[in-house]
Parts: sequence; structure tokens; C-alpha cells
Amino acid sequence: MQMRTLNGSERTPAAGARPIAAADPGERLEVSLILRSPAAGALRARVERVVAGDRSDRHLSREEFAATHGARPDDLAAVRKFAAGFGLAVVQEHGPRRSVVLSGTVAQFNKAFDVQLTHYQHDQGTYRGHAGAISLPDAVHERVIGVFGLDNRPQAKPHFRMRRPSTDNAPAASFSAPQLAALYDFPGGTGQGECIAIIELGGGFRTVDLAQYFAKLGMHVPTIAAISVDHGRNHPTGDPNGPDGEVMLDIEIAGATAPQAKFAVYFAPNTDAGFIDAVTTAIHDMNNRPSVISISWGGAESSWSAQAMAALDQAFQEALALGVTVCVASGDNGSSDGVGDGREHVDFPASSPHVLACGGTSLRARDGQIATETVWNDGLAGGAGGGGVSAVFAVPAWQNGLPVASTAGTTPLTMRGVPDVAGDADPQTGYDVRVDGSDAVIGGTSAVAPLWAALIARLNSTAQTKLGFINSQLYAERGLLNDITVGSNGDFVATAGWDACTGLGTPNGVRLASALARTSTR
Repeated sequence: MQMRTLNGSERTPAAGARPIAAADPGERLEVSLILRSPAAGALRARVERVVAGDRSDRHLSREEFAATHGARPDDLAAVRKFAAGFGLAVVQEHGPRRSVVLSGTVAQFNKAFDVQLTHYQHDQGTYRGHAGAISLPDAVHERVIGVFGLDNRPQAKPHFRMRRPSTDNAPAASFSAPQLAALYDFPGGTGQGECIAIIELGGGFRTVDLAQYFAKLGMHVPTIAAISVDHGRNHPTGDPNGPDGEVMLDIEIAGATAPQAKFAVYFAPNTDAGFIDAVTTAIHDMNNRPSVISISWGGAESSWSAQAMAALDQAFQEALALGVTVCVASGDNGSSDGVGDGREHVDFPASSPHVLACGGTSLRARDGQIATETVWNDGLAGGAGGGGVSAVFAVPAWQNGLPVASTAGTTPLTMRGVPDVAGDADPQTGYDVRVDGSDAVIGGTSAVAPLWAALIARLNSTAQTKLGFINSQLYAERGLLNDITVGSNGDFVATAGWDACTGLGTPNGVRLASALARTSTR
């Protein structure tokens, strides 16, 4: 049987990892396959029009997308035949997501994909993975564009920071989500009729904590659905410094800012397969039908395989076609993104040109108004807003001609710049939350993604439309946001206009609502 390499599937061991033993041949696992689109050219043309600022195309419904862009029956049949030939079971098929989940043993998957699955030891424990590329038989090679789940290393980190004791004399401050919405001049609205999707790769929420949090704000607990993806579930760990902090931060900020929206929280394993499956499940969810997605997890571009980045970016293009706005945290480790090799890195999926990348500021208020707002940078120990220049994605049309300012000078932007927008993220000026039975103050760009998601949901609800992909307009109509011009995130510095620390700036909700309402697409 002729086997051919699947482009982009190459993996190398995680930093500091070493092989310890071949994976048990009888160990069982599940693997997700992403199939080709039957109308990839048409989708790409639609995306390119929107990215260029053309909003004449109406958004596709999920039913229309499934009919035009769902998996081809012959591709599904070919994958079933391939699976049967290697003794693998098909446990799930999803046409709109073009996804097939296979179940089998290590020995079966080793043979089916021409890999040698191995257990590796690294600083977070052990994981199962492979070195090199995945291969596929000729019969399915052109039909399958991604294979995920053979490697189950932790793929992403949550981008939140607990407040720590201050190292200077600056007094700490904190805000409730409604207070920040008022400071950012959010227009009236509650998000009624909208659904906000929240992606979580671990942890969980406790209803008693949510009840106490919202009661303190004088609000009812919003409608929240916990959705299992790839056997992930709502599973609070009891550790507020772990993923519970992320889950509660996301729900509480978005829920307090858009209190009458519905919230669908997609819980998946922290692997590339889990991340991709959670995002595509949210995008193509015909039951909850989210109009906004908030993602507060990510990792440096260098930690992803090319096929995983391509699969997620493809999913975000599908969200764009459906009118779903995707808000993504840009990271909490400044211009290095925590890689530690002395070079600049940006976080993915924030670096996808088809999402709204959300950076971080430090905000001080006086008498109900913003007194100062600068780039969030507490140094190596305290964190800093992620931002910089992608090493993977080309400059999108709406960033053409922009300069990027760094400590070494100003140069033309040659690749996708991150972030697009920003909001308060400094834990020393952070958000009042409740996690695992205790009140806490949390910051990080994880807080900014759900804040922007809630703003978009409010605007969608008020305008009775879906704003969808707003990047093109934000860059075309300068002055819609509060420009941040002071501070740095390490190698990059804030300047007038767009910069690689805070993007175009922080929300001015009223100005934004007025501008976006003029060009909304139903």
C-alpha cells in the first residue's frame, strides 16, 4: 500500500521532553480527522472580500454552510473504508465540521498512519506523541487535511494572572465587570437573544460560586450550558490558580457584562485535537447558535504544528462566513510569549488574521472616568500583554502599510501584527471574581477576550444583526477606540495609532456602536 506524507503534520518533542518508552500497543485512543472542503475556493473568495472590507455578502446560515461546505459523501465513505481496513472504528461523523473521529489501539494507529507512538517525559508530566510526519494511504491522502489526537501533549495555556503582592508603592485597584463596561462607555444593552460561546480546556465552574458572584452584583445567574467535547466536561479542580480561575473569569466577566445572553461553555481536553474540536463544535452548533466566541487559551506559534494552525485558521474563516465574531486573548508574557529563547514570539490562535486579537492595558480610574491607561507590563514575574509580529501569517489587507514600533526603531509591518484591540488586563487593576469559594482579583488578557465578546453580543442584540468580522472596519475608521500611547510589552512600544502592544486601543462602546451599525450585515 502506497503511503504519502501529510503536509504540516510534522511534530518534534516538546521543549525539554525525552522519550521514555514506546506506547503500549493495546492502549486505546481516539483520533479526529478533518476532511477537505468541497467548495474551498468559494469560501476563500468570500473571506477575501470581507477581509478587504467588502460587506456586501450576507452571512451564511449554518444550514446553508452545511449544504455547501460540509463533507462530501464520497470522502466520508472513503474514510470509513480506510478505517475498516486497519480495524479502526468510526465513533463520530459530523458533516458540517467535516470531522470524523476514529477509535482504536496504538498498534492500529501506528500502522494506519505510519507512526511510532511514544511516551515522553517533560516538565508537566508525560504525554503520548510521535516524531516526524503522519502518512496516509493514497485512497484518502487528498481527502484528509488534518489528523489530530495521536499526540496528546498539553497544547495551550490559560491567559490569566492572579493578583500578586505589589512590588512598588502604586495602590492596587479592582473593578467589577459592569464598572469596566461603564468606564469603556459601553452602550445600553444586555445581550438578550445572543449566545456567547466560551472555549475551555480544563477546569470548571460551580453553580454556588456563580450564584454568590451574581447576587453580589444584584443580577440573576445567566443561562449557562456546559457542553462536552471529546469527553471533556465541567470539572472544577478546587484550585483557583488552575484552570478553574480561567473558567470562572470568562463566565463571570461575560455574564456580568451581557447578563441576558445565553452562554455555551465548551469543555475539551487540552490537546490540539481538543482545541480544534471545541472551536469547530461551537462554530457549527445548530442548537445554541453562538454569534460570538471567546477564547482565552493559546500558545506561542512555535509550539503548534502547521496542520493544527491551518485547521484552526480554517475554522475561523468559517466563523467569518457565518457572521460569528471570534475574540482571542493575545497572551500574558509580553513580546517573548514566554518562549525563553531571547526572540520575539506571538500567541496563536490570536495571530490568526481571522480573529479579533485582544491585548492588555493597566487602567486607573477617578470619579467614574478613566484617569490613565497604559500598556500592561509588570515585568517577568507579573506578566505583560502579548503582542508582536507573526512568523506564520501574512499581513492582512487591513494592516497593509502599517509601521511597527519597537525599542530598536520603527519598521514596516511585514507579517500579521498582534493584537488588534485591548482592554484592562493588569492584575493590579484587575477584575473582581469568585473562584472555588473565595473572592479574588484576576487579570490577564484572558479577561479582555470575554469583555470584548460581551460588548459584541450587546451590539448584536441592540442592532438585531450579527456584526461578524469587524477588523476591517476598525482599521479603516480610525478613532473608534481609545488609543493607548504609553508603555511597552518588552521589545515593542506603544505609539499613536496601531501598535504591537495594545493594537488600535481599548473600547469606546458608544463610538463603536454607531460606526458598526452603519455597515452591519444580516
